[in-house]
Amino acid sequence: MIELIPAIDIIGGKCVRLSQGDYDSKKVYNENPVEVAKKLEAHGIRRLHVVDLDGAASHHVVNYRTLEQIASRTSLIIDFGGGVKSDEDLIIAFENGAQMVTGGSIAVKNPGIFCRWLQMYGSEKMILGADVKDYKIAVNGWKDESACELFPFLKEYVEKGIRKVICTDICCDGMLQGPSTSLYKEILERHPGLYLIASGGVSCADDIRMLEAAGVPAVIFGKALYEGRISFKELERFMICNL
Repeated sequence: MIELIPAIDIIGGKCVRLSQGDYDSKKVYNENPVEVAKKLEAHGIRRLHVVDLDGAASHHVVNYRTLEQIASRTSLIIDFGGGVKSDEDLIIAFENGAQMVTGGSIAVKNPGIFCRWLQMYGSEKMILGADVKDYKIAVNGWKDESACELFPFLKEYVEKGIRKVICTDICCDGMLQGPSTSLYKEILERHPGLYLIASGGVSCADDIRMLEAAGVPAVIFGKALYEGRISFKELERFMICNL
């Protein structure tokens, strides 16, 4: 069974979505992310992906109070990313309710710190963020492309003990045109034991089924749900069918 992980992206304490990481494309879906999280939980969702987009742009965690409110008012298992650049940021995320933290830019720019976190907290709590554009890793909230190639980057961190990876194809994200299933297949062929979390492009429940058929362990989705292309009833049916 593929794990369903809805996303709540936060700017200014509000639930938003972007297209291809473009902050100018921001669309607010709810003024109160806690309401969104509680509704998700009421429909059987158990896992949540929370992204601090203000933090990603500011290079430090910003919306930790919103994280704390979601964590304290629901029982959702939350992974958190965006702006986690220092020991202080990591502690803030964990102290405000994140059970897991995703490191993307920090894993590229300061691998020593990220590897130390991996050793301290373990592979169950640390997730590697691999945001990809044309097989290269993007950083700083996708504003900059690094020189890191995807597959050497993954190989290095798998050898260092990483077990969970969120891979987002930036070209697909927020476009509602389908996920990069072929890319995820290629990753899993090279790293069959990886807990790969597909992110970006999911437009309907059939896209999730396609990822599941390809052997992808988990999927993050957001815009399709907020735009009504995936209904809460469909999510419930999907989870019942996979029991």
